[in-house]
Amino acid sequence: MTLQPILPWWLLLPFAVGALAFPGWRLFQNLRTGTGAGSRAGHGLRQVLLVLLLAAAALRPGLPGGTAQAATTDLNVFFVVDTTTSMVAEDYGNAGPRMAGVREDIAAIAEELPGARFSVITFDTTAHVRMPLTTDTLALETITSVLEPQLTSYAKGSSITAARQVLSERLTAARRSHPERPRLVYYFGDGEQTSARAPGPMDLGAGLVAGGAVLGYGTAGGGRMRENTGEEYDDGSTFAEDAPYLRDSNGEGAGDALSRIDEAGLRQIAGQLDLPYVHRAAGDPIAPVMRDTRPGELQTSSVRQPDQNGSFSTRTEVYWVPAAGAFVLGLGELFLLVRQFRELRATPAGSPQAGRRRAARKAEVR
Repeated sequence: MTLQPILPWWLLLPFAVGALAFPGWRLFQNLRTGTGAGSRAGHGLRQVLLVLLLAAAALRPGLPGGTAQAATTDLNVFFVVDTTTSMVAEDYGNAGPRMAGVREDIAAIAEELPGARFSVITFDTTAHVRMPLTTDTLALETITSVLEPQLTSYAKGSSITAARQVLSERLTAARRSHPERPRLVYYFGDGEQTSARAPGPMDLGAGLVAGGAVLGYGTAGGGRMRENTGEEYDDGSTFAEDAPYLRDSNGEGAGDALSRIDEAGLRQIAGQLDLPYVHRAAGDPIAPVMRDTRPGELQTSSVRQPDQNGSFSTRTEVYWVPAAGAFVLGLGELFLLVRQFRELRATPAGSPQAGRRRAARKAEVR
């Protein structure tokens, strides 16, 4: 049997002890009395049992076994986006920037996972959480529509694994708050390492990533990149499609700088995350990415391999058993209260019968 309390232990235990203290004390006192102790003790015992059943239901006991269909509403999806200057290299589709492909793919993936919770993390020199987990797809659309490369003057070299620490922290927090929800990671980048240091490993904690994919953008031939000077335009952006191209003075003479995809680096990240790598080009359908990801066939600590029907093994909830018992006892207590109220209203307050009934009721509830 496994337990998944509805509240943390440190919060649930004081509530249970406090709720049990008064009826437990009354039961103990009733058992010490003499005449008429049977009915009073029975009433106190029912109250103690009611509290115990409610506490047992709050612990959410379950038994291993059973199956359930996977649902996209149970997913936490993290989009990790490379926003270095190379992501606007113009070798996507008809000389479009790579970031255009990222925007299209994020929208397509979100459409395939209705009801899921989405988060956006970007990285260049450092990593930032642009949007925490939310089901608001309009917010996701707004965030992705304004993704821009870092200012050219701030570009001092970046690592393709710069988002590791922030991503690990967000995944750990998501698992702590909702351990039953599988966590998907979609990494969008070109694999170009511009930092002088070799990229560190994308080593996340065990069991943090249940699925996802690494998506690569760019070509071996490369593409030119426009500058981002930081000048703000009327639409609020700081990147213009007619900005000058970056120049490269390395080698023989000066010319436009080119950025080329590094699929070896992207495959290495995919291997470290245990995710498939998919190269993306303009017009590519999203179906192959989702088929490799298999969001409906995910593993977590409480989810096993799916069967041939697309179901996965899980635990069978049995919290309803103590909850049903508490409901029956609660109905009994409510019936007694209603009966006592009706008897008090039907009997004149000053009559001897009323006095005897009040005394009997006081003795019963003591």
